[in-house]
Amino acid sequence: MTSVLNSSVARRQGLLGRFAGHRGALAGALLLLLVIAGAALADGFFPRDPMRIVAAPELWPLQESQHLLGSDAMGRDIAAMIVHGARASLLIGAFAALTATLIGVTVGALAGYCGGWIDEVVMRVAELFQTIPNLIFLLCIVAILGPTLTHITLAIGFVSWNGIARLTRAEFLSLRERDFVNACRASGMSDLRIVLGEILPNALPPIIVLSSLTVASAILFESALSFLGLGDPNIASWGRMIGDGRTLIRTSWFICAIPGAAIMLTVLALNLVGDGLNDALNPKLGHR
Repeated sequence: MTSVLNSSVARRQGLLGRFAGHRGALAGALLLLLVIAGAALADGFFPRDPMRIVAAPELWPLQESQHLLGSDAMGRDIAAMIVHGARASLLIGAFAALTATLIGVTVGALAGYCGGWIDEVVMRVAELFQTIPNLIFLLCIVAILGPTLTHITLAIGFVSWNGIARLTRAEFLSLRERDFVNACRASGMSDLRIVLGEILPNALPPIIVLSSLTVASAILFESALSFLGLGDPNIASWGRMIGDGRTLIRTSWFICAIPGAAIMLTVLALNLVGDGLNDALNPKLGHR
């Protein structure tokens, strides 16, 4: 028992060590923590509704001490909308990625473990989804269901599962005939216990990496929807800020540039963390 615990602790330390050795991943993690902290403390910094008109229109950054990032064309505080928009973007990204992961892992595990005609049918359905551009499919779903936060999150998750399903299937195909799996079958273990207790834990590392990158994709999808006017009108959104300010880009370019920089930095941080997780969780890259 002690040796198992020591092995588990050593493995965790090895993972943390490989992640800490990736400078880009550390920079991304720090930047992501900054964004998360801003989103968590949004009500403390700006307790009022961020959509309220609180200043003169088109104040430039640092023009007034009360509105450090200026105001948009309607006189709303850009800083308030940025931190409240971070909360919406992170929540949508996280829950959309979770939805996509649950669907993708379920579909991929079913196809990879069962094989045969089940694999054929499931993968043909997955290929059917691949023929439809994700953004167009997403626009159709949100236009039909309505632009609410829940509908947008579920819709993004529903169009993002394909890659995770294919990766899960590939992992299950490579693991289902391993000796430890055959030993479990010979001992009379049920298929469900084999899938959940033996194969899935060994297939998780690449799935975790891809899921972290799906968060970044989900944030971009939500920003695109909001830019096109299909975001939730009741929440502050970075994409909507860019869409509202695009007509003033020649005179007040900062209205678009600030939320655009927020999107860029958040997505960059998530991609860097994903790269670090890939290096840490993939034993073949442990020599880096």
